[in-house]
Amino acid sequence: MTVTATEIEGTGDNYELEKLLDVRLRTRHAVYKIASSVHPGMVEEDTRVMARDVLKSLGMRRGWHHIITRLGPNTTKDFMALSERGVVLEENDIFFIDIGPIYGDTEGDAGETFVVGANPEHHRAKADVRAIWDDVRETWFTTGATGQDLYEFAKKAARDRGWELNLDLSGHRLSDFPHFAHYDGSLADIGFRPSPNLWVLEIAIIHPDRTFGAFYEDLLLADQSFPEWALAAEGFPLAADGFPSAAAGFPLSADGRPLGE
Repeated sequence: MTVTATEIEGTGDNYELEKLLDVRLRTRHAVYKIASSVHPGMVEEDTRVMARDVLKSLGMRRGWHHIITRLGPNTTKDFMALSERGVVLEENDIFFIDIGPIYGDTEGDAGETFVVGANPEHHRAKADVRAIWDDVRETWFTTGATGQDLYEFAKKAARDRGWELNLDLSGHRLSDFPHFAHYDGSLADIGFRPSPNLWVLEIAIIHPDRTFGAFYEDLLLADQSFPEWALAAEGFPLAADGFPSAAAGFPLSADGRPLGE
């Protein structure tokens, strides 16, 4: 039986765009909060324990996928691959974080690469993976490109910058939980233009000769911007109840509560 685009892009009764956007911001902030506590000398297994504690403190312990922190050579691993155990973050090193928490009944997903030290190739990887993501997103936004087209474009964009694209990390649906009730496949496999507010674009690159890579992902939207607080570990203004205030650009419901509550 052929599955239609309408079915693949279906949502449940609890899907609300405002809630999805709210969880997007919360999830990105969680990534930065986790990253701020990763430092040279940490073992990868310990970073995952720390990430779990951070998500719990933010009310986001439950996830639709497992917590991923990849350090150094483990940044080349596929999504489901087990990390090499005992990898320690070096003084000049690279790592990424990928989390998929559920907040209320809505899914979040965010992944980003971070660099410690001054290794120029690590810094190039971090910059290039985001630049490739931006180029692919622009192609999606301005053309009728299908999911398949987007990842053909991404492969060339990665090659042009001297990287290999890891197609194991190639995007997926996002919605009220669980998105896989509608579609559990890859964005790279769909033969139609993905609609906004429903799809996560993932870009993962690997150095052709050395054992490190970089990763970035975000929901495909008409406006990809973030308020300042979402990209910081601390420091955004809080309301009396401990949640970010409207002054921080945090979306609020009609009664003044943060969306997603």
